[in-house]
Amino acid sequence: MTTMGAGMDGRTGRRRGALLAAGTLTVALALAGCSAGDSGSADSAAKAPLAEGGAADKGRAADAAGAGAGAPDLRVDQRAIIYTGTMRVQVANVDDAAREVNAAVTRAGGFIGGDQRRSAEADAVAELQLRVPAAKFAGVVEEVAKLGRQQSREINTQDVTEETVDLEARIITQRARVDSARRLLARASSIADLVSLENELGRREADLASLEAKKRRLADLTALSTITVSLAGPAAKTSEEKAETGFLVGLKGGWGAFVTSMTILLTVLGALLPWLVAFGVPLVVLLVVLRRRRKSPALVAAGVSAPPPVPAARSAP
Repeated sequence: MTTMGAGMDGRTGRRRGALLAAGTLTVALALAGCSAGDSGSADSAAKAPLAEGGAADKGRAADAAGAGAGAPDLRVDQRAIIYTGTMRVQVANVDDAAREVNAAVTRAGGFIGGDQRRSAEADAVAELQLRVPAAKFAGVVEEVAKLGRQQSREINTQDVTEETVDLEARIITQRARVDSARRLLARASSIADLVSLENELGRREADLASLEAKKRRLADLTALSTITVSLAGPAAKTSEEKAETGFLVGLKGGWGAFVTSMTILLTVLGALLPWLVAFGVPLVVLLVVLRRRRKSPALVAAGVSAPPPVPAARSAP
């Protein structure tokens, strides 16, 4: 009995040991699986913010690039602006003032684009067209205004930045079209295709030349501003005075013309009066004497002649 109890206790111990080992192995495998799952989840959780952060950074970079490309540059020195001015200054001497204007424009780095002058007296007028760099525009205007008494001034600006950018884009596109037409022309295989492509290439090149000419014109206008200066003498009339109309203006002009005509007439009469007295009186006396002499023979002849016959009276029946 003792031996059988001992055998049963051995078998029971071995079973318990096997069960314990199996349970330990199961727990170990479960823990290993959990740790692996936790580490994978941790890695995924760690990589997700990085990916999101990278995507966010890329999105912000794209937004910044788009904003930089689309946002306009509001700086004045980066914009294309055309400055034009018109002014009239009354000066003591037109020629001297014109020389001073020429010197001021030369100092500013510009030149005289036109020079028209009328008369050389007190009513002289000089029309000067100045081309000066845009940066020196205001300085030249102020310098010219100090030459005399400024009668009028008009300053205009035109922002052509968008037009310049649009024109540049059209030029780039047109150049690409010209290059495409040239490549097609080089691969033309028939006379009809050759003629058609040559005409198309010529048209595209003409359009490109026109766009480039417009660009050069805008560049010239933005680089060099235009100032039209009128230098007037002390007695020169303004355009407003010359353009006056109406009844009173006509009456004033007519009265002035009448007074001027009468003055001229009286001047001529005063100059001729001594000659009329010296030669006119004797001439009048001579004409009177001659007229009387012509009348005397006529009277004598009329007295000698017989009276006209009287008709005879008829007798009664």
